[in-house]
Amino acid sequence: MNTNVRTIGPDQPADAAWELMRQHSIHHLVVVEKGEPLGVVSARDLGGRSGPSVRKGRSVLDLMSPQLVSAKPDTSVKQAANLLRGHGIGCIPVMDGGKLKGIVTVSDLLELLGRGTDKPTARTERAILSRRQGVSPKRRR
Repeated sequence: MNTNVRTIGPDQPADAAWELMRQHSIHHLVVVEKGEPLGVVSARDLGGRSGPSVRKGRSVLDLMSPQLVSAKPDTSVKQAANLLRGHGIGCIPVMDGGKLKGIVTVSDLLELLGRGTDKPTARTERAILSRRQGVSPKRRR
């Protein structure tokens, strides 16, 4: 889980969301209004690098995915992977008591597998989503 979650308001221009993602080398922003997560907007939602025509004159609200699938801090790695796969999404905001605590992406799970977790066990499932506490300077989400 990355606890350094970038957020954006629903009324912000889609171009502003794209620029924020570009600046921070990330692919997802949690859309928040008055401290409450409303959805997620991804680089794909914004049309990617060739998407200026998709973003032109549109707000984050116009392009975000409003169906918010979230996890809790004690969600296991296996459960997180199944949520991502089952919903066909690239990230899951992590919520605790209605507050945004972090985000888990497909890249986070691939990184975990790349470090040597090749099958779920009681130990790796308890590695839980809180294993990562921030973004290293070399690898940002």
